[in-house]
Amino acid sequence: MKNYLYTLSIIIAATVAYIFPQYFISIGDFQLKELIIPLLQIIMFGMGTTMSYDDFLGVIKMPKAVIVGLICQFTIMPFLGFAIANTFNFPPEIAAGIILVGCSPSGLASNVMSYIAKANVALSITITSFATLLAPILTPFLMKMLGGQFIEIDFWGMTLDISKMIIIPVGIGFLLNKLLKERGAWLQQVLPIISMAGIALIIVIITATGQKSLQTVGLALVFATLLHNVGGFILGYWGARLFKLPEQDCRTVAIEVGLQNAGLASGLAKAMGKLATVGIAPALFGPIMNVNGSLLASFWSKKKP
Repeated sequence: MKNYLYTLSIIIAATVAYIFPQYFISIGDFQLKELIIPLLQIIMFGMGTTMSYDDFLGVIKMPKAVIVGLICQFTIMPFLGFAIANTFNFPPEIAAGIILVGCSPSGLASNVMSYIAKANVALSITITSFATLLAPILTPFLMKMLGGQFIEIDFWGMTLDISKMIIIPVGIGFLLNKLLKERGAWLQQVLPIISMAGIALIIVIITATGQKSLQTVGLALVFATLLHNVGGFILGYWGARLFKLPEQDCRTVAIEVGLQNAGLASGLAKAMGKLATVGIAPALFGPIMNVNGSLLASFWSKKKP
């Protein structure tokens, strides 16, 4: 129920930001969009504090499932995003935003959704961890290959941006967790709340900043984003079935594929200086994937694998 309430609150906040954008763009001379990258770094730092060596040993314990999950993650969503962007004939920067979401690694909510869905939580954590570590190379590569026809992509610049937004904060969080051990338990209680607030604030800022772009492509982009997300769940599940993974693992792969790190995509849009256009699809994808992910997880929670 808390997942639904949180998502509902984000939708309400984003709606208010869309109707009254002037209150969410700046405070005095300070542009609120400058908060996006620091907020993302705090969120990723929080993720790092929850990680352990066991998350990476999963590849030894269940190599086939991890490899299948990663292959599905970095093929289905990028190419599905590319197909949707071309089909809907969006302006180039809006189309690039859809592809950018698809090229991003797994979302932070996937582990919780896997738990609710009675999926393989250990597998979910391992795939999320490896997808996050692979992102500095695979996200720019895929974006250059698929999104390069819509906007100019600086491969090495994006690699550096992802490292600053993800790898360094996650690494610091991971090391701090190891150093503090039991004394750092309070961090794991506080940081999820900060992360949830940070994600909500990022979505609100992008919605306000990109209000004019949303007015142009609003309903079509909402439908395209919905198609991208649901398509990820369906193709992820059947992709795993194709490789004859157990039902529990198939659910996990579906959730990992369908839930993207929209916050990272938003941060990259900000780093490109295209938050009001490229950043719109990630801002929509966040609430939509949480609603659909919650519904799917609740449906599976009633069905024993």
